[in-house]
Amino acid sequence: MTKINWNNYNSKGFYDELMAAPGVPHPAARQLCEYLAQLDAGELRQHKQAAEIAIQVMGITFTVYSEGSQIDRAWPFDILPRILPLSEWQRTEAGLKQRVQALNLFIDDLYHEQKIIKDGVFPAEILTQSANFRPQCVGISPPHQIWAHICGSDLVRDKDGILYVLEDNLRVPSGVSYMLENRNVTKRILPELFATGRIQPVDDYCSQLYEMLASMSPRPGDDPQIVILTPGIYNSAYYEHSYLAQQMGVELVEGRDLQVGDDDCVYMRMIDGLKRVDVIYRRVDDLFLDPEVFKPESTLGVPGLMRAWRHGKVALVNAPGAGVADDKVVYALVPEIIRYYLQQEPLLANVPSYLCMRDEDRKYVLANLDKLVVKPANESGGYGMLIGPHSTRAEQQKFAELIKADPRNYMAQPTLAISTTPTLCETGLEARHVDLRPFILSGEQIYVTTGGLTRVALTPGSLVVNSSQGGGSKDTWIVDVDETEQSQGSA
Repeated sequence: MTKINWNNYNSKGFYDELMAAPGVPHPAARQLCEYLAQLDAGELRQHKQAAEIAIQVMGITFTVYSEGSQIDRAWPFDILPRILPLSEWQRTEAGLKQRVQALNLFIDDLYHEQKIIKDGVFPAEILTQSANFRPQCVGISPPHQIWAHICGSDLVRDKDGILYVLEDNLRVPSGVSYMLENRNVTKRILPELFATGRIQPVDDYCSQLYEMLASMSPRPGDDPQIVILTPGIYNSAYYEHSYLAQQMGVELVEGRDLQVGDDDCVYMRMIDGLKRVDVIYRRVDDLFLDPEVFKPESTLGVPGLMRAWRHGKVALVNAPGAGVADDKVVYALVPEIIRYYLQQEPLLANVPSYLCMRDEDRKYVLANLDKLVVKPANESGGYGMLIGPHSTRAEQQKFAELIKADPRNYMAQPTLAISTTPTLCETGLEARHVDLRPFILSGEQIYVTTGGLTRVALTPGSLVVNSSQGGGSKDTWIVDVDETEQSQGSA
């Protein structure tokens, strides 16, 4: 059978994560590419089948919502990993830490003195029209002034080879369980490549998450009571909720399992009575957390929970109200937010952005809808966007009307030439677009996952990587390459 010939691989002009040029891998990817070149098509298929069987045996699923019903599907996984050199990742990690530190200072400021607005750095109208600013949180001071304890920032690489931050997810970011399971599956099918010790591990995430959660406890001690609050089995991320609870050895609860006592403490209903809860890692959206404060009809939350949190009797992770910074209009101003709070230049670049609330930006966007990506401020999962070059005149006209009706709710960016990586398809290896979601934990220290969740667009030419819209994922390798190999690779 035919073996892989990297000279025939075509990234179609995009920056490729594995191949620097036809037949020439990046230094960090050389060992993988040499290994794969020894395999024929049949052996590659066997590896793919082994991965699919492992995913079924391990029960790795995600939920797709279709026509009002939920469909559990096996996690879509590509066996060829995405690779970044350790030296680049260390710079990226520093930039992510800087970014989340500034965002937590920003959120805390908005719920207290709002100095950034008084100093004219952040427009007041963005806050007054924010869908995720919670007046109920004004004046509350969470431990260490941290609101977004868990952040998932999406990164993309453009044709210039630079990694850009595409957006920050600060409400209930998901996907870390798939990052961990991708590594478990890859170790099963490519064990020999991990023997070198160059691929950096990711398996400390759950212990880091536990330590961060424990550090938020209002009752300092060796054994805080931590729970994960899930909306239930019909939530699209339920697999992740149960996975993280099992890995950390904590209880997975629904709202009906908790109650707030007369002492404003939160208790978990157990067979042998009530047990006090110290920390709630909540995977329930703000508006469903407490029917006494938010949606009265919510059955997912716990009556009195906000009161318990306000009085410092329980820690909520992420804090309610953190989503005020999870806004694509706020995103455009993060470089200024970093300069304001940290007096530093941003280490990671934003994608150039146009805010439709600004007259000049809006005129430019309306005149160039066929070239730009237009995003609503608070949608997620790739929904509600206009991808200009792939849109029809009717779709462009619709978005023009939406922008004119509510300029604050829309921003636009150039259509990036997002990087590709080889992906195993029915016809062989093909270039597919990828992004990367690292996860950042903020507690007494800031921790960044070694790499993150690489999501891949499985449809040819598509830029949409979300699993809910036909995307898949890959393992992400951060590979230690010595200076000799780096210089050989760039020669």
